[in-house]
Amino acid sequence: MKALLIYPLIPDTYWNFRHVMKLLRKKASNVPLGLLTVAALLPKNWEIKIVDINAQALSEETIRWADMVFIGAMIIQKESARQLIAQCRKLGKTVVGGGPLFTSSPDEFHDVDHLVLNEAEITLPLFLHDLESGTPQRIYTSEERPDITMTPLPRWDLIDVNIYLSVSVQYSRGCPYDCEFCDIVHLNGRISRVKSNEQMIREFEALYKIGWRGSLFIVDDNFIGNRSKVKMLLRELIPWQQARNFPFTLYTEASVNLSRDEDLMQLMKNAGFDSVFVGIETPEEECFVECDKHQNRSIDMIDAVKTIQRNGMEVMGGFIIGFDNDPPDIFERQVKFIQDSGVVRAMIGLLNALPGSRLYKRLKNEGRLLDHLSGDNCDGSMNFIPRMDYQLIKQGYDDILNYLYSPEQYYQRILKFLDTYIPARRHRITFLGITAFLNSILYLGILDKWHHSIFFWKLLLKTLIFHRQSLREAVTLMMFGYHFRKLFVKNKNKTL
Repeated sequence: MKALLIYPLIPDTYWNFRHVMKLLRKKASNVPLGLLTVAALLPKNWEIKIVDINAQALSEETIRWADMVFIGAMIIQKESARQLIAQCRKLGKTVVGGGPLFTSSPDEFHDVDHLVLNEAEITLPLFLHDLESGTPQRIYTSEERPDITMTPLPRWDLIDVNIYLSVSVQYSRGCPYDCEFCDIVHLNGRISRVKSNEQMIREFEALYKIGWRGSLFIVDDNFIGNRSKVKMLLRELIPWQQARNFPFTLYTEASVNLSRDEDLMQLMKNAGFDSVFVGIETPEEECFVECDKHQNRSIDMIDAVKTIQRNGMEVMGGFIIGFDNDPPDIFERQVKFIQDSGVVRAMIGLLNALPGSRLYKRLKNEGRLLDHLSGDNCDGSMNFIPRMDYQLIKQGYDDILNYLYSPEQYYQRILKFLDTYIPARRHRITFLGITAFLNSILYLGILDKWHHSIFFWKLLLKTLIFHRQSLREAVTLMMFGYHFRKLFVKNKNKTL
């Protein structure tokens, strides 16, 4: 059997960082870890190819080569997935769909031959068994949660990792919290299932042996969902990193109560973590009550952010506009919080109801649900009727983006962050680092418009004088600012 595994295109959005790629001479931001894991679950005697549309073109010749095409996707990749399905079916290929997109909305894909839903460790073997016996069914689904200590090593040999900005591994699935707007409990459950320490070290070792050096994303729903076990992992990971002079710089996603566990923050810092994405959501306490985000209640959120920053980790923050309890001044309050806290890479989006989430079910019962869901919470769309007038929300949201990602405000936020941030260690000088620094000077300091360049040079000078130990972080954030301006800033004279 010849199997072609395809990862659809992620459109320009906060997360794909496409506009940063040319500054770093990379093709795409993150590896298609899900497909690499699925490839490891397929029969050993199959011939397998992986094509990531974000990093390379897909030719008709490659599709014709395959006996069967597997497409794994998230909701945001829906339109690209539809195009790929049509292209493959036109060429007479059997199409298999899996991943969050198909699991959340199986009824939208009648043209897919086989839907292998939920977690592949459970449903893929069922499909393969029936395929072998000549009786494959159209839909395979299961509520069973697999033991991920049995999940095999991803097939790193099937891609060129060096064309990516970051590689990924997964330590756990599931989250102990059940925020109303989140679909993680629906997809992966509320119990945080973890891999063994030996398994994780084996995955790190495999990446080290193929020559990867640099950024490594631990793509958990909530990395600290099982704190006692994650601390045990970190205590083994620290000497592994130390013995190899820290080949990997780590980042992940975690809940804000990380800031209350000094021991855990120290372990993460010592293991090589330099950033963490945190769902901050809103400065309005009533919105936490509304969405059952209890872990964010009764906590000084700015102090929490700064505590994590002082422990050597940048906080990348997620923020949401569109809650029923949003007050009229929510736009100004969101901006003030983000500027005051020094959350440089702030992903601020409009609330959307994801299929499978409790929010989706509630809004459907209330008759407020709309049909369209893009999967991109930063494109200004909403798939439900909000309490506040949508046009007011959209105008306020556009104003926030224009303000937050204008060069002056963005670079002020970098300085605010650097004033608090205490880096854990000096990073080695690499070819990628030198390339990034020179390209930042070229694109941001020379080729950019003059009223942008002056902010770049001011920040670079202040960093060299006051924060020289954080030069790497400052340059990195300035380059990401280039991506955000390309996406979000429409009227550069807009103020809020």
